Amino acid sequence: MADILQEIIAHKSVEIESKKAALPYSTLEKQLGDILDTPCPSMRQALMSSKSGIIAEFKRKSPSKGWIKESGQAAEIPLSYQQNGASALSILTDTAYFGGEDAFISVARQSGVTIPILYKNFVIDEYQLLQARLCGASATLLIAACLTKERYRDLLREAHNLGLEVLLEMHSESELDYASIGADMYGINNRNLGTFITDVQNSYRLSTLLPQDACRVSESGISNPRTVSELRHAGFNGFLIGENFMKQENPGKALKDFIDEITD
Repeated sequence: MADILQEIIAHKSVEIESKKAALPYSTLEKQLGDILDTPCPSMRQALMSSKSGIIAEFKRKSPSKGWIKESGQAAEIPLSYQQNGASALSILTDTAYFGGEDAFISVARQSGVTIPILYKNFVIDEYQLLQARLCGASATLLIAACLTKERYRDLLREAHNLGLEVLLEMHSESELDYASIGADMYGINNRNLGTFITDVQNSYRLSTLLPQDACRVSESGISNPRTVSELRHAGFNGFLIGENFMKQENPGKALKDFIDEITD
């Protein structure tokens, strides 16, 4: 597969400029109103205190697999995840490649979801951070492969100004320098975003190179409860799992069954 990440970022840049033209940054900022006075539920705290650490993902589509669950409803599945033991949620908001929308987070909140929600998108602009806060996210994903260190530092600062936590996603040793800038959570993506090749060993390989007190999150390619148990012993606190649940007829039940099989 060609380097899909470059394609996505190029598309995202055009998409953001179009949205800014339709709804300027200043107008979006005014819409925040009193929202900033209400603190977001902490995703880091939820993961550090959880026995399972599962971040259940609402993911209807992916560039590599196509539609996973086109009929999946944001008013149903995220709440079902919460009811069945998820420590936090991740909701895809990219439309073009993942079939997501910002509104999915708003709808999930309206349905009764109270646990932390990660704004899962390719965030490259402060405008998107405003969108994340407005729709009800608790944290945002920032991907090292999409950002220069300077851009990452700026976005990290602005996310914190808006009351959002940051999950910094890295895939290779060359990206671990970003960790020295800081983050609330440090994610190791087992999937190469350029080729979409997945290898869980990537988490084990890079874990020891993260800050000692880091909240560690292993992302992608986790389909076996035993893997979660082994990763926990290797120092990980969170485990982002989406496709494994979304491809099942009842994602919430699939999550519960998965958690029940995790051993200490």
